[in-house]
Amino acid sequence: MYKKILLALDGSENSMRATKEAIKIASLSSECQIEAIFVVDISKSKKDILHSSGKEELELSRRMKLLPAEEQLKLNNISYGIKMLYGEPGPSIVVYENKEQFDLVIIGSRGLNSLQEMVLGSVSHKVVKRVKCPVLVVK
Repeated sequence: MYKKILLALDGSENSMRATKEAIKIASLSSECQIEAIFVVDISKSKKDILHSSGKEELELSRRMKLLPAEEQLKLNNISYGIKMLYGEPGPSIVVYENKEQFDLVIIGSRGLNSLQEMVLGSVSHKVVKRVKCPVLVVK
């Protein structure tokens, strides 16, 4: 069974669905731990900084995106930790997973259409192709 699960969060509805699946899997073993990560996208953080009143407000808004997932993990008595990373989301998740060696990565899918995915690429697609462990993509 999985002992160490990496849950990638971005505050979206899809990441909440991923959280629910992570809880289902983690509930199967008392030894299972979830590490939830949120990647602060550097390309978007400049805009966030310009529109915020200060560092504290910016950090609070980022934490608020994670609050619903954290509440679900607590409510279900799941052992978890939360970490913020900084960089481009796909590569940051890949580097972190390959360094820390998780048993499973769970990530939500944004549901891009074929053209959007071809032009933009998707975080979940990058993660699936490059991590060294199984990945569960939740739609």
